[in-house]
This record gives sequence, structure tokens and C-alpha cells, in this order.
Amino acid sequence: MDNLLNIMKALSDENRLTIIELLMKYDFCVGALSRKLEISEAAVSQHLKILRNAGIVAGEKRGYYTHYDVNRQLIEAAGQALCAMAEKKEPRKGCRQHLTGNHHYCSNKLPASAKKEPLTSSPD
Repeated sequence: MDNLLNIMKALSDENRLTIIELLMKYDFCVGALSRKLEISEAAVSQHLKILRNAGIVAGEKRGYYTHYDVNRQLIEAAGQALCAMAEKKEPRKGCRQHLTGNHHYCSNKLPASAKKEPLTSSPD
């Protein structure tokens, strides 16, 4: 679950998601990604660092440039984990069922002293 969380965090930026979409089709270097995204090479490098740290992309040195590729197996595994989560057929429980014996957590069960009085204008 921690790995899925790291992947989702890394993909939670529009530019990084676009980088992944582009790298699924082509193996770009930083300069090409920069031109495609219309952001600086430094910004692309920072996005790629986050994606690399999550294991989503890897770079391959080709002469002077590093070209990047997506770890498709990791993306597929993350997608399968999300699908499995969505497919769980357990009946959903309400707050009261979940907090059996702990009704003081529900807002409608707060003691009278904890409830705020509504603001009213004084008749002065």
C-alpha cells in the first residue's frame, strides 16, 4: 500500500501525468519534454526526479542526453491495485455501525454542553 501511495503522490501533478503520457509513446530527453510541456528544463528535471524516486520512470544515457522510459509494469500493477480496491464487494457500514459503543464521536450525539448555541441578535 505504501508503494501505491508513493505512485499516486508522484502522479498527482498535471505536468507529471502529461510526462507519463508522452513517455508512454516516445522516449524523450529533458529538452524535448521541456519544449512539449512549455516549461523550463529545470522544472522537467524536478518532475522526473519525483517520478524516478517513485520508480515510475528510468533514464538511459545516450551520448550527451538521457532519454526516459516508463516502468509500464509498475503503472499496470498500480492500476490493478486501484481496480481491486474498487471491486471490493463488502457492504458499506454507516458511522454508527463503525463506531459501535463510541457514539460520542458522532456530531449528533455530542453532549449538550459541547453543542454550540446558535447566534441570535440581542433585543437591545
